[in-house]
Amino acid sequence: MTDFREDGAAALEWAARYLERLPELPVLAQVKPGELTAQLPESAPEEPETFADVLHDLEELLLPALTNWQSPRFFSYFAVTSSEPAILAELLAATLNQVAIAWRASPASTELELVVADWVRQLLGLPDGWHGHIEDTASTSTLAALIVARHVTGRNVVVCSEHAHSSVEKDARMLGMELRKVPVDDELRMRVDGYDLDDVAAVVATVGTTSFASVDPVRELAERARAAGAWVHVDAAYAGSSWICEEERWSADGVALADSLTVNPHKWLLVPMDCSLVWTARPDEWREAFSLVPEYLRTSDDAYALSEYGPALGRRFRSLKLWAVLRCYGAQRLRAIVREHIRLADLFAGWVEESLGWELVAPQRFSLVCFRRVGTDEDNERLLERANASGEIFITHTKLDGRYVLRLAVGNARTTEADVRRAWDVLNKEAER
Repeated sequence: MTDFREDGAAALEWAARYLERLPELPVLAQVKPGELTAQLPESAPEEPETFADVLHDLEELLLPALTNWQSPRFFSYFAVTSSEPAILAELLAATLNQVAIAWRASPASTELELVVADWVRQLLGLPDGWHGHIEDTASTSTLAALIVARHVTGRNVVVCSEHAHSSVEKDARMLGMELRKVPVDDELRMRVDGYDLDDVAAVVATVGTTSFASVDPVRELAERARAAGAWVHVDAAYAGSSWICEEERWSADGVALADSLTVNPHKWLLVPMDCSLVWTARPDEWREAFSLVPEYLRTSDDAYALSEYGPALGRRFRSLKLWAVLRCYGAQRLRAIVREHIRLADLFAGWVEESLGWELVAPQRFSLVCFRRVGTDEDNERLLERANASGEIFITHTKLDGRYVLRLAVGNARTTEADVRRAWDVLNKEAER
């Protein structure tokens, strides 16, 4: 059973203590597959247990099996931050338990989502008049864009870069659409010419590819696609947040020509997971692709329903956490955090360039560094495994032209220069073994 105030205070204390001790916890979970499962009961309890029991097992059983994404030395994938205002907003959202299936079902959730989406649109320097709302991930946002593209064009082909996110391929597969991957140029950007677009439903351009943070030539791609009658979708899930800094808007060139765009505040704007913003310049056609209102949802006020703009009917109060972050940090502080992450990545890239035995594999873009130890792919793979096994840092890899490449992504608001220096020291220590 639960005493809401007493147990709530205990849960908040556990959360605060967890955030405080993150620097001492192993970044990568130090367990083997199935180790946690073996410690858990095979079936649910018949009799109620206390919330204190839940917190005890969270500490003793689950915590050792966590990869700590909140760690300041989490440099894998694209590092993220769940900030304190957003954590509290998640608690409130769960308390309110809004299900925004129609405006009447949750006027606050519906209208706040529109407002915060427009706040972020302005911060990123996007065109006026774009409709924005929130999906759970960029995978869903892109899925929605491809659904609209097929609906509008009547075509069934998707074109993207060979370095586009895997969600584009997965979404096309789920929709039964044909996917055509286009080779990249020397800067790892999607080529503009050399292929036909006459039967293409959607061209997906990427700003900040997952492996190398490369930036496709959006303007040229959009001009070609529009001339051919194709829908233009831009995946800026990671790098789009950098546009809050005007000096980073070089990568937004041509985005104003897009039909749709996705940016994930849960990647680089301090919002917890499942907050992907998607905008469209053609909201009426977007709505046509999804609008289906059953009788039980029809109302006399005939007001705006976000369920008519995406695959899901039920919608969480996701805007509350984004609203809390925007208000409690303010645009000025968010810009400072993004700039610091880019500075730290640039610093790390400089150490790589200046050191014998190391090499940059791609230009350092945004807050991502792609590099490797001079040697074999096997050497680099073993190096990564040893560094991660130490528990001190967590990095991932990719491949370029068949070569094994290490990736270090800065993105956690708690990361300092000392953390980046520690990552460099760990890598050099393991390389010397």
